[in-house]
Amino acid sequence: MIALSLIGIGTGNPDHLTRAAEAAMRSADLILLPRKRAETAELLDLRAAICAAVVGDGAPTATFDVPHRDPALPYLDGVDAWHDAIAAAWRAAIARHLPDGGRVALLVWGDPSLYDSSLRIAARLGAGAMPVTVEVVPGITSLQALAAAHAVPLTALAAPLLVTTGRRLSTEGWPAGIEMVAVMLDSGCAFERMDPAGTTIWWGAYLGMAQQSLLAGPLAATAPAIRDERTLLRARHGWIMDCYLLRRDAARAGASDR
Repeated sequence: MIALSLIGIGTGNPDHLTRAAEAAMRSADLILLPRKRAETAELLDLRAAICAAVVGDGAPTATFDVPHRDPALPYLDGVDAWHDAIAAAWRAAIARHLPDGGRVALLVWGDPSLYDSSLRIAARLGAGAMPVTVEVVPGITSLQALAAAHAVPLTALAAPLLVTTGRRLSTEGWPAGIEMVAVMLDSGCAFERMDPAGTTIWWGAYLGMAQQSLLAGPLAATAPAIRDERTLLRARHGWIMDCYLLRRDAARAGASDR
């Protein structure tokens, strides 16, 4: 039997770890660290540094290569096949390092509950030949880090917040009746396709990390600066993680940009 802990580790700052996260890491027989393409090696190094800081230099870590998603497939089909491949990579690494079972930890960027597929991938392990129990240790999300960095609330008074993706914002436009929209997974700057009138944006990249970058202001004036900053930072670091919050005046919240 494998006891799998999915541990939210926040957004790159060791101070984001909870005591529960530290306890789960210390009790693990194996901590699996994902290794992606070469330009994201910094993310692997950050996870390894967190393990060393919490568990010590003898932390029982092992790396595994994260498969690539096939961009030729329709998006959802491609993601489904990709998750199958990642589950197979987890299964192979666990079987290699813990053939007799034990406690395995995976360090999840942000929190496993918000636009992260670790739980869906873990379910594939349980549906296969590997008996597994799953424990989730919550972490600070990028949206929490964004709101804290800008010192703004995520919701207007007695109003809802919609959390969505750049893909959906781009294709569906501003959601009717919503003042506040939080956007993640936006590689195409969907905010540029919104009507900027009466709209404010709070944007952040590498939240909680030493290279954190923040921009905020009226969307019309700030959108070009965000695109330029994203381009510069991606070229400098080889990767970027960012998200943003949009607020539209209540009088315009019912309008659509489609």
